Amino acid sequence: MSATALMKDPLNLIIAGVGGQGNVRMSLVIGEALVREGLLVTIGETYGASQRGGAVMSHVRISKEAECSPFISDGQADVILGMEPVETLRMLGQFGNPDVVTIVNTRPIYSIDVTGGDADYPSMDNLLEAIRQLSARTWPVNATAEAQGLGNPILANVILIGALVGCGALPLDEKSLEPVLRESFPDDFDANMTAFNRGIELVRQQG
Repeated sequence: MSATALMKDPLNLIIAGVGGQGNVRMSLVIGEALVREGLLVTIGETYGASQRGGAVMSHVRISKEAECSPFISDGQADVILGMEPVETLRMLGQFGNPDVVTIVNTRPIYSIDVTGGDADYPSMDNLLEAIRQLSARTWPVNATAEAQGLGNPILANVILIGALVGCGALPLDEKSLEPVLRESFPDDFDANMTAFNRGIELVRQQG
């Protein structure tokens, strides 16, 4: 997809996770790549109790013509990139609509209530079924396990960026991300480029 082929304008992307997962940096990497394609990008961040694993959400608004307000209205997300399944479902409930596209990392992060035995974490099958029912298209990706297979769990975030690009939701490709990844991760560029390409492969394998 070229920069002239936004699937809508403005295009509204939400990156949702919990504190410590690194979604703020992800939004900056994606935003920088989009700006280099000649697009106008506005990023807004919202934080819950991030130091205690609370929700952290990035709103990324992309346009060819106008700078947008930093936050996406309820029900107006076009793409949701979820770094944790329960948070993904929660974002779909607030910002989703029948046309939303969802990429979700299938590795759960358990809250203090769950680890302390005061609450149960939903089954992954039920979570993914609910996510699919609320999305026009869903790509589940076990980015954490894939990153561990590459030797570094931190690479999960770049795998998810690759999945986001690979599903065709953004006007970006390998050439768009390569210079941004090189500048963002100068000491580990090769590993991050491998992770990015693995993310592309994982969604394309799903058809």
